[in-house]
Amino acid sequence: MSAAGTAAAIAENVQRVIRGKAELVRLAVAGLLAEGHLLIEDVPGLGKTTLAQAVARSIGGRWSRIQFTPDLLPGDITGVSVYRQKEERFAFHPGPVFANVVIADEINRGTPKTQSALLEVMSERRVTVDGETHRVPRPFLVVATQNPIELEGTYRLPEAQLDRFLMRLSVGYPDRGSEVDVVLGDAAAATPDDLSAVVDAATLERAVAEVRALHVAPGIADYAVRLAEATREHSALRYGASVRGSIALIRAARAVAAVDGRGYLTTDDVKAVAVPVLAHRLVRTAEAELHQRGTAGIVAEVLAAVPVPTASG
Repeated sequence: MSAAGTAAAIAENVQRVIRGKAELVRLAVAGLLAEGHLLIEDVPGLGKTTLAQAVARSIGGRWSRIQFTPDLLPGDITGVSVYRQKEERFAFHPGPVFANVVIADEINRGTPKTQSALLEVMSERRVTVDGETHRVPRPFLVVATQNPIELEGTYRLPEAQLDRFLMRLSVGYPDRGSEVDVVLGDAAAATPDDLSAVVDAATLERAVAEVRALHVAPGIADYAVRLAEATREHSALRYGASVRGSIALIRAARAVAAVDGRGYLTTDDVKAVAVPVLAHRLVRTAEAELHQRGTAGIVAEVLAAVPVPTASG
């Protein structure tokens, strides 16, 4: 099965429970094929966790769910070494992070110390406990959710953690017609528990490899870098996108092109992922925060200001 076929199968399955959000599902599946972590952020009741579970259940590998709370400990995520008295040695007991898809629900309810337990595994696909390194299975994806409006009992994600998410997606409210369908069909509607896997881990891994091998013309790479550079020079930002942001732009654009069944990138692919890839990596100035200038709007300004290359190179 091609990457496009894999993406279509997963998207169709996910849309059994996420209705009226075709573009959201498309981007989520693209993030999956890019083997990039997703942060799903929005107000309660819009289906953040449902989306994360639907994506996880569509894949035939292992998946796990971690409910973040203030009393959660790092070892509850990574696993711990336990002394076995009969064998007179310590044995590592892997935590829920050892899965193909890890749902980190309400990640901002965990303390900074607990959140930091994900830093290594999100970046390097491995966990170090008591000096020993343990590899997590591949493909590996963290799908985290958070509610941005509730502040009590939450801890803001640090920039280093945000930078490890390939994309930040917002579910948003459905249009009226879709919401009416959801309300009328609530009792009989499918839930993530009703979903079966439509691709196995090996098929997904082949799709990930196909995306990684997709050709990128020098002109497209240059355009992505110029977008990142423009954020570093923007007057409303203290810090713009890092080099990881430039890399993420191309990774996500590759995946979008593969989802669309193309073996090459266009500037439109880069534009399509610019806001979800870059907006959460930007740090605004105090004045920009005072005037409530959103980072998504700033990325839109950058897209309008940076010239599009006339040739793909």
